[in-house]
Amino acid sequence: MDGQPLSGNRWWIFGQGVVGLLTTALLARLPLASLVTLDRYPLRRETSLALGAHASLDPVERQALTQLHALLQQGQQGADLTYELSGNPAALEQAVAATGFSGRVVIGSWYGQKRADVDLGGRFHRSRMRLISSQVSTLAPQWTGRWSKARRLQVAWWIFLLEQVRPAHLITHRFPLVAGSPGLCHA
Repeated sequence: MDGQPLSGNRWWIFGQGVVGLLTTALLARLPLASLVTLDRYPLRRETSLALGAHASLDPVERQALTQLHALLQQGQQGADLTYELSGNPAALEQAVAATGFSGRVVIGSWYGQKRADVDLGGRFHRSRMRLISSQVSTLAPQWTGRWSKARRLQVAWWIFLLEQVRPAHLITHRFPLVAGSPGLCHA
């Protein structure tokens, strides 16, 4: 919802963990010009392609951004909409670099205590890009008058047919939670 994807746009998604793969599956159901994903793990890239991405690249590879721009249609520069869902602050810099004029970067990652150093100089400033913070537990103010979390979940489940994606198969590793572990919340 925060990205407000439009038909015919070029979309790129950094990060293909469970959230990134679900985002790929949802966006792949819309009519689009291109859907390109980036993740450093080959299994995630393969799954991304199986879910409907047109291409999936390794962001650590030196030529990743060059390959991204080569994938564009009609010689236009950059994505219309980029999602940064990797949790890696360095990916935000890449997402900004991959986004085109007047494009949007939706930041759905949680960096915790990690700082994200991003070049907001020349190209970013001249490109009139928008950085959008997306947070799963709350709705953006423009939606709260008409949407509830329950409605959003129902739409994601019903319209985008998440039951067909079967999200459980996207989980490849399980880790035990240990009391006192960093990041473990105590209620």
